[in-house]
Amino acid sequence: MAKCAVCEKGAYFGNNVSHSHRRSNKMWKSNVKSVRVKTAAGGAQKMYVCTSCLRSGKVERA
Repeated sequence: MAKCAVCEKGAYFGNNVSHSHRRSNKMWKSNVKSVRVKTAAGGAQKMYVCTSCLRSGKVERA
């Protein structure tokens, strides 16, 4: 599973709890996209970035 290159957000785990309180495993996946990003050297690099980092402007697209 991919992790965000900026904030390290990735998948996390917990339990689904039914009405009868039986528990089964659950996995939440973060919304991570593969994006071309501008680097400090002026080039472009492809990396995984979550959509919350894209929206907040922490990363500039190439």
